[in-house]
Amino acid sequence: MEQAVGLAAEILGAWAPIMVDVSLRSGSKGRFEVTLDDRLIFSKAKLGRFPKTGEILKLAEPALGPPITWR
Repeated sequence: MEQAVGLAAEILGAWAPIMVDVSLRSGSKGRFEVTLDDRLIFSKAKLGRFPKTGEILKLAEPALGPPITWR
């Protein structure tokens, strides 16, 4: 869960002004998946590892645009 909380903070740090919803859901069997607009963009089950720092931001950028400087 720590990994997920850090990832949520990373995403919010980049796009909070345009985010409508960020949700963390507990799963089973060690699943760790990231979806964006109902589209799977990262799956630990498929890759066999957690995402690296900044990896999800790069995967989300085509849909969300570059991170926003908002602070």
